[in-house]
Amino acid sequence: MSDVTAHGASVRIEHCGKTFSDGTRALEPATLDIARGETLVLLGPSGCGKTTMLRIIAGLELPDEGGKVLFDGKDVTSMPIERRNVGMVFQSYALFPNMSVAENIGYGLKIRGLPKNERIARVAELIRLTNITGLESRRIDQLSGGQRQRVALARAVAIRPGILLLDEPLTALDAALRDRLRGELNRLLRALGITAIYVTHDQSEAMELGDRIVVMGKGRIAQIGTPREIYFTPRNRFVAEFIGAANIIEACLENGQLVLPGGRQPITSRINLAAAVAMVRPESIRLVEAAGAALSGVVDSVTFNGEKQRVVVSGASDKLLAVDAPNQVQIKPGDRVGLSISPEAVRLLPPED
Repeated sequence: MSDVTAHGASVRIEHCGKTFSDGTRALEPATLDIARGETLVLLGPSGCGKTTMLRIIAGLELPDEGGKVLFDGKDVTSMPIERRNVGMVFQSYALFPNMSVAENIGYGLKIRGLPKNERIARVAELIRLTNITGLESRRIDQLSGGQRQRVALARAVAIRPGILLLDEPLTALDAALRDRLRGELNRLLRALGITAIYVTHDQSEAMELGDRIVVMGKGRIAQIGTPREIYFTPRNRFVAEFIGAANIIEACLENGQLVLPGGRQPITSRINLAAAVAMVRPESIRLVEAAGAALSGVVDSVTFNGEKQRVVVSGASDKLLAVDAPNQVQIKPGDRVGLSISPEAVRLLPPED
């Protein structure tokens, strides 16, 4: 194990809500447990309460009366951020422009009085782990965005925090660099064994980084689960539509089948309802010959994306259906196609609140 390997702290928030002085309700009371060493992602659209929750955990905001924050079972609700042993990485990075890379990384160690030889060794190890070897003497204004992000990460974990808090740290980077650094960040978090809480609105980041994902909307927790659980078994329509592409089908139910304009679709659930709202992922639909197919429609559009093509079909459902088809399939708008969907791929959703 590396010398910088840390053991994270467990986190529990109990009934933590947040109402600001102007009456704005940013976060409804929430309870959440985060295991030691877990990477938990707070995912949701802008204004959903995810950053407010992160700031409460950090100690930058106090929860409403009755809310508690516990680290390893210890109540830290009223403890200021500097005493919580947390590291933070922001979108802006907040690096010191008058210091070199090595000085930035070692700053927290220096003010904590760590001996110089230990400080140098720890900085060198973090420079290696974050792939910025050779940049130790550079000033911050001489670095690229990706290099600055790595320095900010190294500085945050140099003090060996029990918890690392990351507030959309990759948002300012271009798409290609963001994808590459996402993989590097995932590797670093696993190597450190640290408890990490990561805020993002990007579902790809959430899927790659999170041991579990907390999907948030309108100040509430909509669902908590592993990436696979969130994707395949969304609890409601909001989660289904926010995570990945989803076909939402509204239809009458009859004899265990969805009755649709283009035919009938069997489902596995046996519920006593006259109508249902269902979700089907585009990759769960297979194009087949229209003749003899239980469900069919007409190709509305085809978008070639390299590794696959997105085929949009009209007339099969009450709305257009998106289908992810293999890239070698020859198909064009106006073609009549059959759609094959396994009953297990149809997820019934509860009525909206």
